[in-house]
Amino acid sequence: MITARAALPQWSWRNRVRPVLSFAVHAGRVLAPTHPRALADRRSHTLMKMLIDFFPIAIFFLVYQLTKDIVLATAVLIPATIAQVLFTWWRFRKIEKMHLVTLALVVVLGGATVIFQNGDFIKWKPTIVNWLFGVAFLLSPLIGGKPLIQRMMEKNLSLPAPVWMRLNLAWVAFFMVLGAVNIFVFKTYSEETWVDFKLFGMMGLTILFILIQGVYLARHMKDPQHNTTDSGE
Repeated sequence: MITARAALPQWSWRNRVRPVLSFAVHAGRVLAPTHPRALADRRSHTLMKMLIDFFPIAIFFLVYQLTKDIVLATAVLIPATIAQVLFTWWRFRKIEKMHLVTLALVVVLGGATVIFQNGDFIKWKPTIVNWLFGVAFLLSPLIGGKPLIQRMMEKNLSLPAPVWMRLNLAWVAFFMVLGAVNIFVFKTYSEETWVDFKLFGMMGLTILFILIQGVYLARHMKDPQHNTTDSGE
């Protein structure tokens, strides 16, 4: 029988996708039997991590809404992202690689936005980040023999190899599509619409995707405590 382990490692994950993947696991556990107290504890840790990850974009959105100046909002985004990385190091004594990649893109593309007074540079950042994720997931089975999502989550989930591959390919497709949608939005619609999409649209699509993945995972998950109860009966 395929089982999900009771305890998730909290801050040992190696990139920014892991809080999102963890949330998908929690979504699956909502649909599968689980202990309410343990579920609430997992959710609180995941929520904290996601709030830290969304801090810079929330600051960017707030400044833009107050000023309608994307250059100024980008100028604030740069130190906010630096603060995010420093806080992560202070709180967890570890900086994930994708935080560093994101910081580099914010500094380079954000710096170009400020220097050239052109908001098009920073608009490319979500696409580049998502496509980097997509390429990393796509090529991961060729490097090490396992899909990246399996390496990230196999300590928490026991799934057949075909399921891991399907999950990995699903994330590849999601990242690629999300990057393409970002280009479509900033090329087709107004700057204000793009800023709204960057925060609410991308967040909404991500939540929808992970909930769908949670439903899929629920088909392959059963809480250990539930198993024990069943065996006792």
